[in-house]
Amino acid sequence: MNDILPEVSGTWRYLESLVQEIVESYGYSEIRLPLMEHTELFKRSIGEVTDIVEKEMYTFLDRNGESLTLRPEATAGMVRAGMTNGLFHNQKQKLWTSGPMFRYERPQQGRYRQFYQFDVEAVGYPGPDVDAELIIMSARMWRRLSITNIGLQINSLGSPAVRGNYRNALVKYFSGVKNQLDEDSIRRLEQNPLRILDSKNPDMQAIVEAAPVMLDYLDEDSAAHFDGLKALLDAAGVKYTVNPRLVRGLDYYSQTVFEWVTDALGAQGAVCSGGRYDGLVEKLGGRATPAIGWAMGIERLVALFEASGGVAPASCVDVYIAALGDGPLERAFSLAENLRDSIAGIRIEMNLGGGSLKSQMKRADKSGAEIALILGEQELADGSVGLKAMRSTEEQESVAIDQLAETLKKKLR
Repeated sequence: MNDILPEVSGTWRYLESLVQEIVESYGYSEIRLPLMEHTELFKRSIGEVTDIVEKEMYTFLDRNGESLTLRPEATAGMVRAGMTNGLFHNQKQKLWTSGPMFRYERPQQGRYRQFYQFDVEAVGYPGPDVDAELIIMSARMWRRLSITNIGLQINSLGSPAVRGNYRNALVKYFSGVKNQLDEDSIRRLEQNPLRILDSKNPDMQAIVEAAPVMLDYLDEDSAAHFDGLKALLDAAGVKYTVNPRLVRGLDYYSQTVFEWVTDALGAQGAVCSGGRYDGLVEKLGGRATPAIGWAMGIERLVALFEASGGVAPASCVDVYIAALGDGPLERAFSLAENLRDSIAGIRIEMNLGGGSLKSQMKRADKSGAEIALILGEQELADGSVGLKAMRSTEEQESVAIDQLAETLKKKLR
């Protein structure tokens, strides 16, 4: 788990606010979820035969002996919250959430055991139009951030019936090459053979490539849904590649799945991933409800933004106030508050800890402020303040305190 220090938190805040702005411009609303859920929720939703449930969850017994888990992802909690609070009863919901997730993984560049995700979900929409909207929305993020070294991969996993037929075909195929499978694949063969397609073992790649392809097993409705999605993406000018081996790692996915991938981050290629999970609400005890969503790792977004040459807008103070003496210091505090009241959004830093004028001006320069205000005994007696532009060669000037707010509004435009 890592600390996000002040020199990078500004970039995080910029990217998070931009993503939030884009998502809300499509009509999605925020929901805030607990960091912990009952362990059974993740076992039932994600699937017990997954790396997350088997190896990666932070699970413990509370004082009442109940098994709780720090959330490894957001979708299951989102669905649980919707069911608990009646959000899905004869309603459609477009929701987003963000925050820390937890998985016990091998730490590496861009992957931590506490990581942050931005998660977007649309519940109650059955057609490919919402699939397209979520993908188009994510494409808008890359354009806004001038990120070009990223590509979209899409696939269809079909309906549960389709997946059942495909599962049987995979079991038959992989059973025929069982002596070539690694230990994880043998264990998954009978329980979750689709997960074998997601194997990262390089020795398994040739075997996986020769396996049956899901798209060959789609029924008429699943094929029509996938064709509808492709048509909408084509109409919107969103380029994509159909990747028939894209299966996603969680059991609850069906129909559309997609990933935005890049080669700019080494092995951590997937930046934003998602898909449909039409059976999850029913699996957790609710009515059959169509749903789709995507999740994006903030660490990877930050890394990709920086690798693409992106620089977040500087977050410097606008005005630094230097005060010389106890009387001027008392007046400076009230002056700062009056300016904050008068000028919306102004960022003012007070010099704290005293010091000579020279030392205070050094701090003013280091703060990045555009303007320094100087208040000493003489200025206090005159009802004025010294105003010095810190980023130009303009001469210092004296401004009456009752004119200061208007003067700053003009100079800080």
